[in-house]
Amino acid sequence: MYNPTVARLTYRALLGRRRALILFALPVLLIAISAAVRGFSGVDDQVAVDVLGGFALATMVPIIGVIAGTGAIGPEIDDGSVVYLLSKPVKRPAIIFTKLIVAIAVTMAFSAIPTFIAGMILNGNGQQIAIAYTIAALVASITYAAIFLLLGTITRHAVVFGLVYALVWEALFGSLVSGARTLSVQQWSLAVAQKVGEGDLITSDVGLPAATVLLVVVTAAATWYAGQKLRSLTLAGEE
Repeated sequence: MYNPTVARLTYRALLGRRRALILFALPVLLIAISAAVRGFSGVDDQVAVDVLGGFALATMVPIIGVIAGTGAIGPEIDDGSVVYLLSKPVKRPAIIFTKLIVAIAVTMAFSAIPTFIAGMILNGNGQQIAIAYTIAALVASITYAAIFLLLGTITRHAVVFGLVYALVWEALFGSLVSGARTLSVQQWSLAVAQKVGEGDLITSDVGLPAATVLLVVVTAAATWYAGQKLRSLTLAGEE
């Protein structure tokens, strides 16, 4: 299912100079904010939760997911080069699976690692907060990558829709509107963080069993449907 050639081409597309600068910007900003907060307020577990939950998990992770997920396939569809890829003897599910793995890896690398570093700066992993949010970022990266890869296959405006989802639904409604929280990847991953962390500073509106099921189902469904859309795209290209 994993094709090294497709993976290499996808990594090259995602880590090109312009995208790499965008991918590095948010992690650097997170670490800079964390260092400044630590310098001004010292070690404070609640402040660490506010920064990691309010910026890292609610904003940085979904935006990086948008860049990696849509960038894994969207540009190839936009410029028509995907037809050349589909003409090769590579199974369609293998293309989607490989691009998903690459998108997940890039999202994890540019979100989970900076989250851990920021957590260590903020409170030295007191109450397992740094570890909890790092695991939450890892879990969220998988689902975000699948969702945004799907968006990349169904619309030419995937980045716009992805940013609207990340900034409006996840960062705004997912934080303020109680009903929207149940359908938020952020809240699902927070349920995992709540289980890992100590104390009661990390909370989620979704229970861990429900969050686990939703994470798995949404990831699987998005991946499957992306494969179906790629199959129909192949037929259109061949015709």
